[in-house]
Amino acid sequence: MAQRDDSEWLTLGQAARFLGVAQSTIRKWSDQGRVPAFYTPGGHRRYRRADLEAFLDRSGPGGRSKAGPLVLLVDDDDKVRELVRVNLEFEGYTVREAGSADEGLAAIAEAKPDLVLLDVMMPHVDGWEMLRQIQDQYGAGAIPVVMFSGKADEQAQMQATAGGAQAFVGKPFDLQQLIDQTKQIAPV
Repeated sequence: MAQRDDSEWLTLGQAARFLGVAQSTIRKWSDQGRVPAFYTPGGHRRYRRADLEAFLDRSGPGGRSKAGPLVLLVDDDDKVRELVRVNLEFEGYTVREAGSADEGLAAIAEAKPDLVLLDVMMPHVDGWEMLRQIQDQYGAGAIPVVMFSGKADEQAQMQATAGGAQAFVGKPFDLQQLIDQTKQIAPV
């Protein structure tokens, strides 16, 4: 049986795959000091496998807090999902992503989230219909929902509240406002 070398170094891409996160996420974590990194003279990052394993032991798969509330993020825009996911994971949340209402409903059926962050404007089934289906299937208020949309007006806010959402945030949203809403509804 071969002995494992705990000083094995991984590139940024290898380390990201090992942790199950995007390269931008692990870059951010190493910049913040959450994941130790060695910087080569050329400015490239290298990660020791043992450090990554220790990080997983502390945080769980994907660098997420083992005890963090589960947030389901439903938005058809990959970039918005990545931005929100990375920031919520940094705050200690476990984040699951869905690119459509159908994917979101399937994700809820697999594991009931502590909070759903739901975009209104999506193709095929929009956020309003998904909110209605969540309320019908799981009961009014059983799963907290925060809606967000680029079409933010008083009528949309009233519609979100009337439909059972806990909050409504305009898009492009203030990321800190969305994080603060998340913390109020599903504290870490």
